[in-house]
Amino acid sequence: MEIAVLADIHGNLAALDAVLADCALHGVDQLVVLGDHFSGPLLPFETAERLISLAPTAIAGNHERQLLTQSLHEMGETDRFTCQALAPHHFDWMTGLPATLRLENDILLVHGTPTSDTAYFLETVSAEGLHPATQVEIVARAEGTDARIILCGHTHIQRKVAFGDGRLAINPGSVGLPAYEDTEPFPHQISNTSPHARYALLNDANGDWAASFHTVAYDWEQAAQIAERNGRPEWARALRTGRL
Repeated sequence: MEIAVLADIHGNLAALDAVLADCALHGVDQLVVLGDHFSGPLLPFETAERLISLAPTAIAGNHERQLLTQSLHEMGETDRFTCQALAPHHFDWMTGLPATLRLENDILLVHGTPTSDTAYFLETVSAEGLHPATQVEIVARAEGTDARIILCGHTHIQRKVAFGDGRLAINPGSVGLPAYEDTEPFPHQISNTSPHARYALLNDANGDWAASFHTVAYDWEQAAQIAERNGRPEWARALRTGRL
């Protein structure tokens, strides 16, 4: 079995379509999506229509939770734009998404960590900045699950980490947004340094899971121009360059 693992599409339809085309070349058996599907100043409605039509195995991210639970006044600029663009059936679909999901017995899907959709799993943020999490930190964040494979998103960084006990954590990177900044728990930036869409393939060879990372070119200039038209020049910079 070959599973395509996508995360953090953020309403970037062109990036999603490019990744789906690449998945088709690999003969993917199953599509898994790890949250933050539509929220972005791009094409949230069109992305929702496309993704939902595929009937993927999907979970919610922090942006789905925010879209479903916050008022327009409480939302940030990106979620507010998205909320006003989506249709009622898109919210119905998001309502049915679990926060985590066990797949194939061996695999756990999470957005951030098994217990939080906003905490970083494979990275740590301190007052000094962002750095890869230590083995001790990662094992502690996985406490309470015996899944051999934990698939996570949220940080938009492609990374896999072996626990040393046969378990593996994998972040496929972001399909739709290669760079962003955040203020929690300390101000920091994520910059993948290139504008490509990112995803992972998970392959089961007789019960022995292996992961490979993929980067895909697409028309990021078109996506950047949409962000500019929607008043988000910082998104346009990130989409064009993978940097802030």
